[in-house]
Amino acid sequence: MSTDNRIVHDPERQQFYTIVNGARAYLAYMDLGKQTLDIYRTFVPDSLRGQGVAAQLTEHALQYARIRGYEVIPSCSYVESYMERQAVGKSDTG
Repeated sequence: MSTDNRIVHDPERQQFYTIVNGARAYLAYMDLGKQTLDIYRTFVPDSLRGQGVAAQLTEHALQYARIRGYEVIPSCSYVESYMERQAVGKSDTG
């Protein structure tokens, strides 16, 4: 179903993105300072939906935040639900 796409971080535009078959998907964030990132949007074109692209973008962004000690504000509903699913998965196994 999903493949590992090359995810690129563009800090100047505050985005993580990938291009698959000429279609561009991205996750946008704002660095609010004080070690806080507001992830406010994911966009996946129709031709790439259902392939796990949004999850890959989200995981890369969250890993970036974790490594740098950022708190994440998930203003994007997709990112919020992704984080909730990950938290449930961790508590179920621990």
